[in-house]
Parts: sequence; C-alpha cells; structure tokens
Amino acid sequence: MPPAKIDKRSDNMASLRRAAQVTAQEALAFHAGGKPGKLEITPTKPLATQRDLSLAYSPGVAIPVLAIAENPRDAYAYTSKGNFVAVVSNGTAILGLGNLGALAAKPVMEGKAALFKRFADLDSIDLLIDTADPEAFINSVRYLGPSFGGINLEDIKSPDCFVIEEKLKELLDIPVFHDDQHGTAIVVAAGILNGLRVVEKDIGDVKLVCAGAGAAALACLNLLVMIGLKREHITVCDIEGVVYEGRKELMDIYKAPFAQKTNARVLSEVIEGADIFLGLSAAGVLSQEMVATMGPKPIIFAMANPDPEITPEEVKAVRSDAIMATGRSDYPNQVNNVLCFPFIFRGALDVHATTINDAMKIAAAEAIAALARAEVPDKVAAAFLGERPTFGPGYIIPAPFDPRLLPHVSAAVAKAAMDSGVARNPIVDMEGYVARLRGRLDPVASWLQSTFDAVRSDPKRVVFAEGEDHAVIRAANTFLQQGFGQPILIGSKKVVTERFRELGIPLRKEFALIDTTASPFLEEFSDFLYSRLQRRGYLKRDCERLVTNERNVFGALMVAHGHADAMVSGVTRNWTSVYSDVHRVMDPKPGRHVIGVSLVLSRGRAVLVADTSIHDLPTAEELANIAVEAARTARAFGIEPRVALLAYSNFGQPKSERQEKVRQAVRILDERLVDFEYDGDMAADVALNRSLMDHYPFCRLSDTANVLVMPAFHAASISTKMMKELGGATLIGPIVVGLSHPVQICTFGSTDADIVNMAALAAYGAGRN
Repeated sequence: MPPAKIDKRSDNMASLRRAAQVTAQEALAFHAGGKPGKLEITPTKPLATQRDLSLAYSPGVAIPVLAIAENPRDAYAYTSKGNFVAVVSNGTAILGLGNLGALAAKPVMEGKAALFKRFADLDSIDLLIDTADPEAFINSVRYLGPSFGGINLEDIKSPDCFVIEEKLKELLDIPVFHDDQHGTAIVVAAGILNGLRVVEKDIGDVKLVCAGAGAAALACLNLLVMIGLKREHITVCDIEGVVYEGRKELMDIYKAPFAQKTNARVLSEVIEGADIFLGLSAAGVLSQEMVATMGPKPIIFAMANPDPEITPEEVKAVRSDAIMATGRSDYPNQVNNVLCFPFIFRGALDVHATTINDAMKIAAAEAIAALARAEVPDKVAAAFLGERPTFGPGYIIPAPFDPRLLPHVSAAVAKAAMDSGVARNPIVDMEGYVARLRGRLDPVASWLQSTFDAVRSDPKRVVFAEGEDHAVIRAANTFLQQGFGQPILIGSKKVVTERFRELGIPLRKEFALIDTTASPFLEEFSDFLYSRLQRRGYLKRDCERLVTNERNVFGALMVAHGHADAMVSGVTRNWTSVYSDVHRVMDPKPGRHVIGVSLVLSRGRAVLVADTSIHDLPTAEELANIAVEAARTARAFGIEPRVALLAYSNFGQPKSERQEKVRQAVRILDERLVDFEYDGDMAADVALNRSLMDHYPFCRLSDTANVLVMPAFHAASISTKMMKELGGATLIGPIVVGLSHPVQICTFGSTDADIVNMAALAAYGAGRN
C-alpha cells in the first residue's frame, strides 16, 4: 500500500514539532565524531616558512611584546584579546541536572563557546574550575584577565554565583557576565516590554507573581524593576512558598528585597488578579485554575525546561486572552539566552568595555524588543513556520536565528557602553560599525536553520531509496524525530526490519516500508517509464526490470507520480549513477537547467561552487546557463551573487583554447543582460583575494566572488573535496537544482548527519515546487 499522506492539521503539526527530540545515541555520536568535542584552535596567520615562524615567534614576537609593555591597550591591536571570551564554570548547576562537577560541565561550556562563534564571530574557550568554594573560584579566575576580553560565567549554583560575579567585577577591568542571570533577564525584559505593549498596560501599574527565586529569577526581577516595574507589585514564591517579611526558611540577602508584607503563603493565594506570571521553577507549578483567576489579558512566561510550569495548550483551554512565552523552541515566543549573550559581548568587546553595566543590559533588552516590532524581511520569515510573523501575542520575541540580532543588539550595547562611560575604544562611525557587523556572519547558516524550521512547519514524505543501509536507517529515524516528515524506506521488508532490530531503533508506524517487487505501482510505473525511454533503445521488459530492481528509479517514480514528495539517495552508489537513474524519470523544470551546486563554508566565508556534478566539459552556452542557475541558488541562500567564471588564466593571459569558452560565456551573459555581478576569465586566487583582484581595476566584481563557476565539473569536484579534506572546510552538496521534482543525492559513504541534511533540503524543495 502507498504511504498515507501526512495529516497537516494543527494538532498533528504540534505533535510532530515536539517529536524533534535528540536521542542519547545521536548526542554521543555528534560529540565523538571526527575530532572529539566541539572546539579546535586554528592559527590566523601563515606558519609555513621559517620567516613566518620568525615573525610569529622569536625574534619577531619581541616587537609587539615591547609595545604592549609600554602601552597595555596595544594588546587589543596585536593579540586576540579583543575577540576572545572565556566561558568559566565549576559545574555546580549544570543546565537542569544539578551539581555534577567541573569536568561534566565541559560539553556545555564547549557548546557555549561554539555559540559565541556561530552567532557573533567571537572566539571563545572553556575554562573549568574544579572547586565549589567561591573564594577559591574567584582566586583562580582573577589572574586570567590579561588573556581575555571578557568572562562569561555559566552554570554556577545560587547564591555562590552572585558572590563570584560581584567580586570578579571588582577585581577585573574586563566584562564579567553571568549569563544564567543576566542573559535570561534581558530576554525576559524584552518579551515583557512587548507583551505589555500588546495588552496596552503600563509597566508601572502591573502586578507580577514569580515562581522561582534562583539566580535567573532574581536577575529578571531586578532588571524589570530597573525598567519601571514597582518592587511592591512583585510577589515571589519559592520551594517554601511565598517570600514574605519575617520568613526565616531559605532566605538570603538577594531574596530579601522582594519579601512582601502578606498573610498569603502559597502561589494560588497570590496569583489572583496578577497581570504577569514569571516562571523559573518546575513543571506543573501553575495550574489552569490559577490561570483562570489572573487579571485580564495575562502575560505568562513559563520557562521551566524541558517542561514548562504550564503548557500553552493548557492555558488556551481556560484563557483565550493570554500571551504565552516558554523556553522551548516548539512554541512561539521562545525565551532563549542566545538572543542576548553573543551580542552583548560583541558590543562590549568592540568598544573595549571595562564592564557590562545596567545601561548596557537595558539597551540590549530594548533593542531585542524593538526588533520584534520591526517588519520582518523575507529571509527571516522562513524561520517562523512558513509565515511572516507580525508583532502581536504570538510574536513578542525575535527568533534566535534572526540575522538582524547581531548588528541591532551589538550596536545598541556598544552605544550604551560609550554613553555610560565604560568604553575605552569609542566607535566614531556607527553606521560603518553596523555594516561591519552585518558582514561578520555567514548568511547561509541562518538560511539553513530557517530552511529546516520551514520543513518542520510543513513536513513531507521523503523516499530514502537505500532503505537497507544502516546509515540511511539512522538518518531516516533522525528525520522523523526532528519533525521533518515521514520517511519512506525502499528495500526488502524482511531485511529492513532486521536492520532496525540490529540498530536498536523501534520500527514505528510512521515509517513506510516499500518492497519494489511487491508494489501495486509496478504496472503504472513501467508503462510511464516505457513511454519515456522507448525511443532511447529500451524495451518494455527493460523498463519493467528497472522499476523492479533499481530502487533509485522506483523512488524517483514515486515522487513523479505524487506518492511521495521528495527523495534522497547516493550513500551506497556513486553520484553519477544515481543521477542517471533519476534522469530516466525526470527532466529539468521548464526554462531551467539542472546543475549541481556545492556550498563551501570555511573560516566565516560561504562560497557556492558550480557545476560540481552534471556538466563534464560545458560549452560556453552551458557555462552561461550554469552561472544563471548558480546566481539564482545564491539568492535562495540569502547571498547576493558575485559570480566569477574561473579558468587558469586572468582576463586573457595566458592564452589558450579552453579559456576562450569562458570568455565567450561572459559575452553571452552580457547579451542576456542578467541582473547579477559576474566576470571572467579569472583564476581562483584572483576571484577570492581582494588584494590580487585589485591588480585588475577593470574587474566588474565589487568584491571577492561568492559564486565560482568552474570550467569543468571534474575541476569543481576535485577542488571542493580537497578543500574539505585539506582545508577543513564544511562541504554541503552537490545540491541538485533545476530538476522537475525535488531529489537530492548524497556523496558515496555519507554519514547519517549528511543524509539528514540532504533529505531536509529535498523536503524543503518539495514545499517550493
């Protein structure tokens, strides 16, 4: 039987999105694969020759040493200090797991360092302090200041975190920021400011009830007081109940300022009539009965993880007028610290700030809030379940992958640092600074994330043609768990079932298993294929044999006939063989040209390389077509294309018959009046190096190329694979574009993670056919 079409009703959609959980096997494999962990150190200067070593170390290094000794501020000019953050923890409060020790905290701290790089292009390293003694911790960190531009404290239990942060801020002349406190507080403040705007309430008038009195909760309350919430309108509840004047149990100097004069002792007694509920406690703390007693248009921030104090569904059942926010990505209005900490450090380090003060925190909160109220551009809209979000109850907080966060928030923080007098390196040209911030991040990473979010919002039926392969089965399982859609595995049902058993993966009912030898589509598919191939020398029995025995042909036929939405293959066979099978079934889209595009990500640069798979020795006309398709693909990735048509020559020298094809392709593009930058012939180093390109002032490209059109696909394939293996570049693709139906082909021997990415890209294409 054919697989049933996925039900896209909202309740099933929500279920699919919440199914996007990470298994223990996946998490461990991710951290262990390749080089263990998530970080490595890469030199920023060449170290190939003796002269390089003489400049980098002795004797050349003595010159900046003397300069810094004379003027310590020169450390920002001659070392990595100004772009370097230490992520420091003792593991006494790891995520929601408790005190598991410094070593157990290392995966989290490495992850935090990776997020600094991903979101703000800040280099970072984890430092684990193996002591639970606050004084010993302080003494370990206080002497590390010269190495770093800032210190991010993480996963330290309360109230030790307060003591540690306060003392280190006194001792060090660089920013010290406990993200568990202030990162959460900044994002919460942004959301509440916007929530109050939506419900048209004034912050000075509202009543807030907080469940939880740990570091994050108290930091939220303190920041909200700074922006106008009245302390006497705040009631705090902790594990002992209401924090009231005179209470002795579990009280400290940080909690005491919020003690109220009241006879109430439990949450249900203080929630009635409240305008805001702020939850940083535990699942199930807030009941539907309590929500029903809150004031009109209540704002509910339920941020316990992984399960909130109350779910949006539970709130909706009793209140249609409530605004909800949680800490989870599968609900609107996610309170996520990544909205804040990379950007506040970016702004602070760029002005060489001595601290991160209250003015900078407020500026960050207001900037985040303002971004949610701004019009959402096309490249951001895809991250919001396929719909363009508009400011309102379901969108009071920006998405974590909104690429506007870096320039918007960091610039606001930098300005606040300058205005409050803690900036040692004030920015003169703020517009230029914002432009540089926009250029720091790779737009493709945001595009990929928004692509995957769009797939989750509209999951598809994807054929995994090599359904008996172990890596493919693992990938199909992850595809399902991530909420991308329904995997359709082609293979012997007996073999596939045994593979699932061997891998320890439950064969859930959502998996569709297709055995080509017993399919009800054999006659329909054979007739269709014979009608396409009969004048290419194929007999009817040849087509019947292809449909029965060639899984790539069968999978492509399923997609072509609407029994599936997309297909992925290529793990067990070479790329060209798979494409040949698919091409028997499918043609290019009308007016399009099928090409393979590889995306190369290296050291903060994203470059598209074409054609990496289809045209062996393209003609001049085909090179022009490849350039047009590659430019179209670049724009889909959020990149404004600057296309270089490559050769080993530069604008005619040295002369050769082969480079003449490239020059002719440029003339064809001239005649077509295309709407993107292009030029050629040029060598790869000229195309990618600004200083070399400057030797050719007539070059039409306004900057280095981000799309490379290769003169032959063997050159493209060789160069991209060399970059991956020798240069450490991340390589995605070849991605097939221009085909009538969405099919993606992995490279031979791809990992399960690679297969999932290609399957998701195929599913994304299915939503846009």
